[in-house]
Amino acid sequence: MSPGPVEAERLPELFRDPVYDGATDPRVVIDDDGRWWMLYTQRRANLEDAGPGVAWVHGSRIGVAVSDDGVAWQYEGTLEPSVSGLILTDGPPPVSVDRTHWAPEVVHDGQRWRMYLTEIDGIPDRWPGHARTIVEYVSDDLRAWTRIGPLALGSDRVIDAAVARTPDGLWRLWCKDEARDSVTVVASSPDLRAWRIDGVAVGGRPHEGPDVFELGGFWWMIVDEWRGMGVHRSGDGIHWMRQGGVDAVILDALPAGGHGHHGAHVRAGEDVWFYFFGRAADAEPHAPGEDGRASAVHRVRLDVVDGVLMTR
Repeated sequence: MSPGPVEAERLPELFRDPVYDGATDPRVVIDDDGRWWMLYTQRRANLEDAGPGVAWVHGSRIGVAVSDDGVAWQYEGTLEPSVSGLILTDGPPPVSVDRTHWAPEVVHDGQRWRMYLTEIDGIPDRWPGHARTIVEYVSDDLRAWTRIGPLALGSDRVIDAAVARTPDGLWRLWCKDEARDSVTVVASSPDLRAWRIDGVAVGGRPHEGPDVFELGGFWWMIVDEWRGMGVHRSGDGIHWMRQGGVDAVILDALPAGGHGHHGAHVRAGEDVWFYFFGRAADAEPHAPGEDGRASAVHRVRLDVVDGVLMTR
């Protein structure tokens, strides 16, 4: 279920990207020193000459912000290409870029950080016709990332990775496959090196941005259905059942209008927080009939009550 009217009013904008005002797809992690890191897609929302069509959604870098408490955030810069991979660089990104970076998934494997990043050649001005690849990077400090390479996931239209180790001991990677009607597919690996394609994990209504985690004795997958977030429950992280009916969603009404989009969880002590993005409160349309491009990052706490995932 979604927050009621009173709860919705308590969803402040936690972060706005200070360069392009297009912070989307946030992924938050906490390092060994207790510092919170947010890596996000830095859409070029306010760039007037971004190009035709949806070029403003492409040409994006990965923005980075840090926090001591997960609430007050400070912009640190962007992950810029280097000889070995990517490195955190202060300030705004270059105005002219030749590659698109989307939706970073960041996990710790017990020894170091791993990032699974969606990459697209060039700056497409339309959705179809452009290959998308999920590329793996590793890091010891969340600042300098060494490129390992693209994953072979059986499709050249995969985006939005989510990675977790399920109870059977295998690592699993879930992602959206646009070549399979934009549903969530899954691959498994014993060692994060060789991946086996296991097929569709969650089908049905098209969606994107899966996030997978354990809470309250169940495994959960939250997906973005572009009208709110669909929730799926599992006992093993492998077999999934939708929470509620086929139209049930959470975060379907935000204070600024619109609904929640692509987010990810972070565990902080006993709490599990879900960071996601939505339309910014003062977003102005760029064209007649178009919603405002500016976006903001929000968060809610997740709880499980009688086997139901709820936001607080």
